[in-house]
Amino acid sequence: ILLFRLMSEKKQCCVVMRINLDCNACCRKARRIIINMKEVDTHMINKKERQVILCGRFRPSDVALKLQRKMKRRVEILEVEDLTNGHGGEEGSEHELPYEQPHEYSNQPDQMTTPLLC
Repeated sequence: ILLFRLMSEKKQCCVVMRINLDCNACCRKARRIIINMKEVDTHMINKKERQVILCGRFRPSDVALKLQRKMKRRVEILEVEDLTNGHGGEEGSEHELPYEQPHEYSNQPDQMTTPLLC
């Protein structure tokens, strides 16, 4: 029961973290650590902005702590976006598209689109 409870707390989310990536070796190390995390689906490392963006099914605090321990650097969570609302978190839910009003076209041809027949 405890394992089921822990699994239910993990949600599909996207998290933006700040970590000090000084050199290319730090970026490679962070990339290797992130790739080996099975709960992370996609990632993006932005060295210039010192940001790491991770998407997957996890708790952001757990992933931040794991990255902090393995990198031996301070990790700061900047933003967390929950993707479980209609983005594939539950199988039964469907994402509802926004309503668009149908565009009515006039029957008269437009001057710009009518080809010239000479």
